[in-house]
Amino acid sequence: MNRRALLAGNWKMHMNIAQAVELAQAVAKAGSGCTDRDVMLAPPFTALASVAQALQGSNVLLASQNVAWEAQGAFTGEIAPPMLTDIGVRMAIIGHSERRQIFLEDDAMINRRLRAALAFGLTPVLCIGETLRERESGATFRVLEQQLRGALQEVSADRAEQIVLAYEPVWAIGTGKTATTAQAQEAHAFLRGLLADMFNKKVAETIRILYGGSVKPDNIDELMAQADIDGALVGGAALKIESFERIIRFQ
Repeated sequence: MNRRALLAGNWKMHMNIAQAVELAQAVAKAGSGCTDRDVMLAPPFTALASVAQALQGSNVLLASQNVAWEAQGAFTGEIAPPMLTDIGVRMAIIGHSERRQIFLEDDAMINRRLRAALAFGLTPVLCIGETLRERESGATFRVLEQQLRGALQEVSADRAEQIVLAYEPVWAIGTGKTATTAQAQEAHAFLRGLLADMFNKKVAETIRILYGGSVKPDNIDELMAQADIDGALVGGAALKIESFERIIRFQ
């Protein structure tokens, strides 16, 4: 199946509103001629509304960096799905390794966030990946299966087709280390086979699986040439238009 590529920029805890608007406008301009692929930006929460306005009329998708599992209520510090859709957010990153490692979000919490996103019409970008210790001990596939099955509990095949999956080996995020293309492709192929086992072949062939972990202009072409890599979730290289534009325009 010919899946449409998705190039996503996760800005993490960077950018004030003026900087975010300027970069978003530059990304919209850079991606305006790319009709065969999707571009997504995930600014910090404070800049979402302003970036939504800056992206009006463009084809760039807007994402949040997380999402709560309830529509409203006494959840200090959380942002509800309807609050996001209200300002034009269409996607939500869920289960990023920084949420798992630093903020101790477990598979059960990530599952609740993901199901809430789906219920309110947000496309979840579900992040999974192993640590260096897990890879070196040969546990990569076991960890990926546990995270994927945990996050997709009680999700139907129809709903699963709407999800974007991001494989991010924790040891390659922000370290300058990148999984080799063979390592990345091997993990992506494993996940696609696992999706077929969990749901069916159609779901497995529909879901886009992104690679994340020190994606840069000089490795994007080789990564995107792999059969099961459908895009990239980009951190540091998404903060400058020069590097992110080259990633958007992979060949």
